[in-house]
This record gives sequence, C-alpha cells and structure tokens, in this order.
Amino acid sequence: MTGSKFLYKIRVTGRVQGVGFRQACLREARYRGIFGYVKNMPDGSVYVEAEGNKDQLSELVNWCKSGSGYGYVDDISVESCIPIHYNSFIIRF
Repeated sequence: MTGSKFLYKIRVTGRVQGVGFRQACLREARYRGIFGYVKNMPDGSVYVEAEGNKDQLSELVNWCKSGSGYGYVDDISVESCIPIHYNSFIIRF
C-alpha cells in the first residue's frame, strides 16, 4: 500500500547539530515528496516528523542513518503514528 500515508517520528542522536543536518534533511524530504518538519532539540538530538507513504519514509529513514555527510549519527529511533496531514516540509526553530 504505497498510497497510504504514514507519520514517522524520528529522533537522531550523535553529532547532528551545527553540521547542516536540518538543511540536508529538508532537501531530502522535499525531494522525496515528504511533508512535516525537522528541529534541533535541547538535548543535542534532531527530531523529525515525516509524513508520506512507506517507501518515501523508508528512504528518509535510511538517509537519516548516515546523515548530512558532516558530523555523525550514533543512533536513530522511529515511531509510526497517525498522520497529521502536513502540507509542506519545514525547519522549525
């Protein structure tokens, strides 16, 4: 069911702040037609809410595992939730 929409809540830990992760995630999500947002968290992690079909979200999760090419990813957690129906993908501050 690639047409069904899903919402993934993704938390990425490692050296993911100050290395262009959010901007790169924005590009990756928009390229894949994913809606939602990416945000730096006070604990040093990056949080992503991504909405799309399972194939799109799987591709974004795989990208998140390697990150922007700068810094490094220690861990990633993914939680599947009910879609909220975002209409764009943005960086939240």
